[in-house]
Amino acid sequence: MILVLKPGAPREQVDELIGRIKTMGLDVHISVGVDTTIIGLVGDTTKLDRLVFSSYDIVQNVLKVTEPFKKANRMFHPDDTIIEIGGRKIGEGHFVIIAGPCSVESEEQIVGIARELKNIGATFLRGGAYKPRTSPYSFQGLGLEGLELLKIARAETGLPIVSEIMSTDVLDRFVEDVDIIQVGARNMQNFVLLRELGRIRKPILLKRGLSATLEEWLMSAEYILSEGNDKVILCERGIRTFETYTRNTLDLSAVPAIKKLSHLPVIVDPSHGTGKSWMVGTMSKAALVAGADGVIIEVHNNPKCALSDGDQSITPSDYAAIFPKIKQLAEIEWKRLEV
Repeated sequence: MILVLKPGAPREQVDELIGRIKTMGLDVHISVGVDTTIIGLVGDTTKLDRLVFSSYDIVQNVLKVTEPFKKANRMFHPDDTIIEIGGRKIGEGHFVIIAGPCSVESEEQIVGIARELKNIGATFLRGGAYKPRTSPYSFQGLGLEGLELLKIARAETGLPIVSEIMSTDVLDRFVEDVDIIQVGARNMQNFVLLRELGRIRKPILLKRGLSATLEEWLMSAEYILSEGNDKVILCERGIRTFETYTRNTLDLSAVPAIKKLSHLPVIVDPSHGTGKSWMVGTMSKAALVAGADGVIIEVHNNPKCALSDGDQSITPSDYAAIFPKIKQLAEIEWKRLEV
């Protein structure tokens, strides 16, 4: 349920209303806009009578929220959420490029790629320290050593780092070392992990699950938001369909759909979304036009020898060819490219 307050509602009366709501065992989410203040009621509101709140002079309208996600809902938060990391903004017209290798393999590899990306233009450096793999015999990442190498690359270039967490065991290290903590598709419904991430204040990049509906994806974001962490970035990375030509089916329709349903920023992963390096540039441009707030691209210095996801990784020279096209398109679409 949402209460839309009249413009200029006195603070004392607002506080009185909030106090009344809390006595009903409900939580409150307040969104203050330029002209309108909205109070969202979080909890079981099924038995509440709308007339209870309509009787308050300061309440202009009472609306029912039919979707199960509340704090992620645009009705609760009409304005787009903007997340700022190291002076770089994600959301509401700010377009970011997160780039780097699927896996951190060595100091020479990650620092070399980071330097090239910095020179060409990138917003964040991505790199997997831990790698969830379908096969237990595939390369699983360097672990905490990989985090240390990412920190060296950040010190060398100034690029904030993005890396995927696998479990709560290393949460303290990720909070200390990583600028944006990524939750992979396989962990989208790891609710224990999501709750713990909701209790920290680091930005969380939440990837869509392999076969997740939009509602299931937003409900996973709700787990993080409900614990108090409002810094959630959604990532469309392709879903599993009957088509086998591409690794996944990149669902770009999810971008405008999520923008309608939620205030959270949405980025797109064209690398995992297609599994083919030659599609990455085209789908990156398509993502920008679809309204995405950024892309996350896998870049490797030698894709043929990559320890993971070489087929979908582009080289730094490929990235250098793509970047100016994205920059030009961003200007046409009235988006600010954050670098």
